[in-house]
Amino acid sequence: MSKRFIDGTEFTAMVFAAAERLNAGVQRVNALNVFPVPDGDTGTNMNLTLTSGVDELRKRPSVRIGQAAETLARGLLMGARGNSGVILSQLFRGFAKSVSALEKASSTEFAQALQQGVETAYAAVVRPVEGTILTVSKEAAKAAVNSARRTAEVDAVMRDTLKAANEALARTPELLPVLKQVGVVDSGGQGLVLVYEGFLAALTGEAIDGPPMQDGNAKTDYSVIPAEVLQKAKKSDFVPVQAHMETESIEHGYCTEFIVRLTPGGRIPGLTFDEPDFRRELETMGDSLLVVADEDLVKIHIHAEYPGEVMNFAMQYGDLTRIKIENMREQHSHIISQDYGVPAAVAAVSGGAQAEDANLKTAPKKPYGMIVVAAGEGLSEIFTSLGVDYVLAGGQTMNPSTEDILNAVEQVNAEHIFVFPNNSNIIMAAGQARDLAETPVFVIPTKSIQQGLAAVLAFQENEDVDRNAQMMEQAAKRVKSGQVTHAVRDTSIDDIEIREGEYIGILDGKIVVSNPDLFTSCSELLRSMLEGGEEIVSIITGADAEDAVTDQLAEFMRKQYPNAEFELLPGGQPVYSYLFSAE
Repeated sequence: MSKRFIDGTEFTAMVFAAAERLNAGVQRVNALNVFPVPDGDTGTNMNLTLTSGVDELRKRPSVRIGQAAETLARGLLMGARGNSGVILSQLFRGFAKSVSALEKASSTEFAQALQQGVETAYAAVVRPVEGTILTVSKEAAKAAVNSARRTAEVDAVMRDTLKAANEALARTPELLPVLKQVGVVDSGGQGLVLVYEGFLAALTGEAIDGPPMQDGNAKTDYSVIPAEVLQKAKKSDFVPVQAHMETESIEHGYCTEFIVRLTPGGRIPGLTFDEPDFRRELETMGDSLLVVADEDLVKIHIHAEYPGEVMNFAMQYGDLTRIKIENMREQHSHIISQDYGVPAAVAAVSGGAQAEDANLKTAPKKPYGMIVVAAGEGLSEIFTSLGVDYVLAGGQTMNPSTEDILNAVEQVNAEHIFVFPNNSNIIMAAGQARDLAETPVFVIPTKSIQQGLAAVLAFQENEDVDRNAQMMEQAAKRVKSGQVTHAVRDTSIDDIEIREGEYIGILDGKIVVSNPDLFTSCSELLRSMLEGGEEIVSIITGADAEDAVTDQLAEFMRKQYPNAEFELLPGGQPVYSYLFSAE
């Protein structure tokens, strides 16, 4: 039965069908993931993004297509992951704006909404690349607009849209050399085609033609690789596409994603958020940049060498949430070093992260695993060097959610997992994750990075889990933790007068000094920490640390506390210029 209009209920059914279709094809899309820079799995990212939108629609259903589309767009924005996920969210952000005032949409209005979605997505990408999901969406929307001029039936327009999307997808190898080299189509474009297949199925009730879909957890479908490629493939003849670049040649090594919840007026008096200026500044910090602003939220995706700098800059405008940082050099090394038991030409399109997940499921579990929460490349490297399995980006003003911690637990292949929150505001979320996790999780209630370091150092592999938990908690309690940061307003606390902009020194949660001079605040804080004769001191430099002050502090320790052992560690953490620990 033909449809001349679709309302919110019908649009929601289309989205649900699209989500089912995409979920079933996750591994099929992942198998096509050959983009030159390793950046996660496209199918997984798009699926998680769309799932977030579906969750919002379930919570806030509406018979008005304008309201339903707006709810979907909000959910997609909050859950967007990876380039393709962010672009998908922008396609429906533009769609939602186009139909915002409508109760139901005609074929013309539906086609115009698809077109506005394309315009919004292109605007969000700093350097659009053709031969990707963008091209597929553009050609599909163009066909939709032309079709709507000929017919008033929405299902007919959708059929023409899907046909054009498939044709555009087939042409992507001619536009993107890396696709032609391996003989596959674009993974993001394939994901969008699956979405449109779901739309058409919901509108017509017809079964979808095409290769059999798999369950989202099924083995990767290598059938998407052309037969002639497999027939010619010899291990010595083919290498992963990633091998055509050296790991060391990746200029910006960290895939960084987060959302800024804008603070009215910004954190700095007089500072206002301007999207073009914001985008231009971030362009200087990396590549593959996506900036999406929507009322009080700004979604950022960037490949950066120093994620801390990116986050420090963004924090001027509000609070950070949904933080995800991935080491792409590590991903790249993993991809090109794996033997998947198939020709290397197949390995080139199998998707590094998915292969890693498969390996985790089959590899024997080790007795213990450790997860810490920390922000800063230096801190991440320090914890990793101490044997930590997973560093979850977060900390002060960047508290990871229960879901984030659960996701981290799922990535650690161990029989027992210790979680170190390293912040008092994260301990409860860690506790919730412990209660929900299938793997036994033990939360060591560390309230600072310094406590976390001490606790991790106390771990003994030959001890049982309860004894380890006890020793780590005791080690954390023995540490004095100091932090130096800026005061954000005038106030008076514990008889200490504090002026906005001064450097405040905090000892175990209590402000002990406030001074306009950074070195003075640091040295006075250290005096307070060492008055009990402590002999082991660590000075961890943050993103805002000053080299001259760091040198002064080293000289201060040598002269004033010659019997104390001290070390300087590059942490790169935001918010705190310096972190001090003393035992």
